[in-house]
Amino acid sequence: MNWKKRIVDWVTEGKRKERKINEGEGTLGQEVKEGKRKAKIYGAAAGICLVALLAGVITGKALLEKKVTVLQAARMEREKSGQAREEEERATAGKAAEEQGDRVLGFPAESAKNVLEALKKRPPFVELTEENRENFLHIASCKIDSESDEIVVETSSEGIPVSDDKYYYLFSIKALENGLGEEVSYIGQEYKDESVQFRTARSGAAIDIFRKFLVAVKKDGKYIAVSRPSYITNPGAAAKYHSGRKETFSKKGLLVDPNKLRTSELDDLGVRHASYNIPVSRILGNSTDGIHPTIQYNYRGKSYSFNGQVMSEYDLVFGILTSKGIEVTAILLNDISAYPQLIHPMARSGLGSAPYYAFNGNDEAGQEYLAAIGSFLAERYSSASSGRGLVTNWIIGNEVNARKEWNYMEHVDLDMYVKEYAKAFRVFYNAIKSTNSSCNVYISLDQQWDRNNAASGNYDARDILDVFNREIKSEGNIDWGLAIHPYNVPLTTPYIWHASKYVKASADTPMVTMANIHIVTDYMQQEQFLTEEGEVRSVILSELGYTSSKGEEVQAAAMVYAYKMAEANQHIDSILFSRQTDAVEEIAQGLALGLNRPDGSHKYAYSVYKYMDTEQGENYTGFAKNIVGISGWGEVIKKR
Repeated sequence: MNWKKRIVDWVTEGKRKERKINEGEGTLGQEVKEGKRKAKIYGAAAGICLVALLAGVITGKALLEKKVTVLQAARMEREKSGQAREEEERATAGKAAEEQGDRVLGFPAESAKNVLEALKKRPPFVELTEENRENFLHIASCKIDSESDEIVVETSSEGIPVSDDKYYYLFSIKALENGLGEEVSYIGQEYKDESVQFRTARSGAAIDIFRKFLVAVKKDGKYIAVSRPSYITNPGAAAKYHSGRKETFSKKGLLVDPNKLRTSELDDLGVRHASYNIPVSRILGNSTDGIHPTIQYNYRGKSYSFNGQVMSEYDLVFGILTSKGIEVTAILLNDISAYPQLIHPMARSGLGSAPYYAFNGNDEAGQEYLAAIGSFLAERYSSASSGRGLVTNWIIGNEVNARKEWNYMEHVDLDMYVKEYAKAFRVFYNAIKSTNSSCNVYISLDQQWDRNNAASGNYDARDILDVFNREIKSEGNIDWGLAIHPYNVPLTTPYIWHASKYVKASADTPMVTMANIHIVTDYMQQEQFLTEEGEVRSVILSELGYTSSKGEEVQAAAMVYAYKMAEANQHIDSILFSRQTDAVEEIAQGLALGLNRPDGSHKYAYSVYKYMDTEQGENYTGFAKNIVGISGWGEVIKKR
């Protein structure tokens, strides 16, 4: 007999004996005593049922059965009460029990619903395979939190990888490594989820702006990488200096003549931007003049020697330019030096065949030297008040798509060539930005945009740009800029405005000149080229020039045309003409590009350059419209 039936039987027996008492049957005292005892039992049983109800243990059907039992037990407690009171109590008890039941039964039902919904949303578990594990997890962000001095790595994935435990593990690896070594130890761990954030203190050798970070899981007792490595993308957060570009009213720049620095000519010309070359062979090594001692620079536990005499020359140049309010752009060039570790291993076979060579970011010795050079120069030229000058822009190499002429390396496929350049670029970028956060760092390309001429042995600027952008983004996007040289085609003609089969108004144009420079800035506005903040990257025209060999007025008209196009393009930050004074070696090639003749006397272009960005500009540039064959510059600009 189950407990529910037993309670019903007790109630029935109680009613029978109650009638006997009322009718005078049996022993009254014994029956009353027995009835009270059982009433207590029934009341206790009812209490147990209610407790069970409050705990949500019983079902709705059981709750209704318990309600009847409570009413029956309560009736045993009453002695000779009226029918009206009995009905009232039954109704009150029934209502209370019903309300309590709704609350008790409703809570587990709602909880169960929430649990089911959560289970439906739970990320799926995914088995790792050779094909999916390398990119299973995406490192969306890898940055320094300057307030907490921590490295913050944010990740995302679709699903949860099946592994030995419930954790993701964060690792720090060397720049030249692409995976986990046997002895590497993790620096952080977090529960696996589709969105995970790691935070780890930025201290110790393992936490370094030149290292990469990746995430792994433990599988069959071993750590297996489930993400691609990523560098820290804001090394500027670790910088000591924050001196950079100031807004200027003019984009007008010039490749300056060092012999005229002490004159008033740069002030007279109103130059606002200047570029200057730094071949690394000049600055490295010991001083020999006895006046300027060798500069010993300690960097990351090692000492590097810089020529004090040569550095004093650069101090003078950059100091004067900065004092004149001119924004300085320095171009780092890898010529032959006494430091072969600076030259890429695949470029050493061609020593003597080109003026400049690919920087070596391919091994640890090369990377250490590049980092030391970048940090030393950025630190030395990070303050306008130091007297040594402020270098705002740093260009890594010269026209790197012109492999044979300006960035020599053995011919390899495009992806490998760009990957090797990107390694060196990243080292310089991290070294410079971690010293002075406000500097800009640029890749250098020439005007050969989309020639598709494999026989040349060089690469197209557009192809280099595509692969470089992809390569940089694959290991952590950074704020690189583009320094391009839109010389005319051919170089020996100043007639920008003449039609050419090499210069088209479309992205597949073989060449880019100032006639179609918008092709470059339009290209850079594509989503895949934008910065992490969604901005168009900095573009500077760091070198271009026009010869006077066809006439000095034609040269001046070409300069006006080029400046008008740059001035109207919001995505061009500056245009630097080559050069202040003719170079004798270039004149022999038909390239008399200077504002001055070799003897220092002024050409027609001198005054045109001086006034073309001023209120008097029309008085000095109006002549150019007749030469170009237009009535107003809007005719040319609107077409672009």
